[in-house]
Amino acid sequence: MADTTIDNATESGAHPAGSIGRVRWTICAMLFAATSINYMDRQVIAILKPTLEHSIGLTEIDYGYIVDAFQIAYGIGLLAAGRLIDKLGTRIGYMLVMAVWSLSAMGHALASTALEFGIARFSLGLGESGNFPAAIKTVAEWFPQNERSLATGIFNSGANVGAILAPLIVPWVTLRYGWHMAFLTTGIFSALWIVWWYRRYRRPSDHTTVTGDELRHIYQEAAVEMGPSVPWRRLLGFRQTWAFAIAKFLTDPIWYFYLFWLPSYFSAKFNLNLSHLGLPLIIVYNVSAIGSIGGGWLPSPFRRMGLSPNAARLMAMLFCVCLVVPIFTATHVKSVWTAIALISLAAGAHQGWSANLFTTTSDMFPRSAVGSVVGIGGMIGSVGSALFSFFAGHVLQLTHSYTSLFGIAASAYLIALVVLYALAPGLKKVELNA
Repeated sequence: MADTTIDNATESGAHPAGSIGRVRWTICAMLFAATSINYMDRQVIAILKPTLEHSIGLTEIDYGYIVDAFQIAYGIGLLAAGRLIDKLGTRIGYMLVMAVWSLSAMGHALASTALEFGIARFSLGLGESGNFPAAIKTVAEWFPQNERSLATGIFNSGANVGAILAPLIVPWVTLRYGWHMAFLTTGIFSALWIVWWYRRYRRPSDHTTVTGDELRHIYQEAAVEMGPSVPWRRLLGFRQTWAFAIAKFLTDPIWYFYLFWLPSYFSAKFNLNLSHLGLPLIIVYNVSAIGSIGGGWLPSPFRRMGLSPNAARLMAMLFCVCLVVPIFTATHVKSVWTAIALISLAAGAHQGWSANLFTTTSDMFPRSAVGSVVGIGGMIGSVGSALFSFFAGHVLQLTHSYTSLFGIAASAYLIALVVLYALAPGLKKVELNA
């Protein structure tokens, strides 16, 4: 009865956020900062690519291999990182993965050949793969089910902020201090974050500033959700694991398509040169950040309409699916601003979709398994991204047309939602026995 009372009070707004406490939102801000740093670190080499072509003779083939090294390591690392986070816990595990990717990011400053950059990039992929499993598990520990998609949307928007900050910071540092310092600069942010996390992060039950009301709010479903530790190989036997993983396989590639191919699309379609590409990309990433937070909030109005939390989650995802569909017309528009609007809407909808898709792991699995499930899904999503990048390159080389690629982008989310519902109807929670 007490849990129901708390839940109803939360839904109806009877308990203002300030009366229960805000420590959990401070934790969410830390996750947002970590994700921003994560994307800053991975974007540096893309921004410095022209500089490296002149300074070390980097070729297009070399750069392709360097990107492949990151993607392969990222996919492999997601499996190990998810399990590591589940074993070590979020406080130690998050610091460890951040330290690995920070040292790897700064290690790029020591590279002078394509092979050395590939090694640094591989290490960066291994380290960065731990960010999302750690962040999703932290959200599962600190937020009740009805707040998780919003918290996920907020920290996930850090990906867009990092993608915006990198082109603002890296060129400025490079022009004044050289490209080596650009790699070192982002590492400073990581080091500061590690100190912040070490000093301020504890589990809710161990945190000294959490009020009793906030702790009860966080642990509404704790007894049901904690669950036993489960090897990731056993998790592969659950349909819910594959529902999440296949949805990631189908939709992760679309986000990476936007990240890696939008500059060439705008250049080929509208003849935008390097000096004019910045504004369209900044607009797209800003709308993506709004979509991430808005998508995380979206289940709330559906719950107020009387839907269960899981039904509200699925309705929010369906809403995002509908917003993506118009992207198939992007190759036929005549105005660059119309194209920017379509792509911004689709990218924002992707981030809203992603915020809710990530949260389905804590809807369907106990907290003890969330990191591993996110790792499995992320690894399979990385495989899909690598395959789609290979496909996109060949399609563009042969046809010089984005029509089929935007067509796939428009339909992938609907297929993913159908698969998710077919394999995990109603996002039914798995039963794990010790």
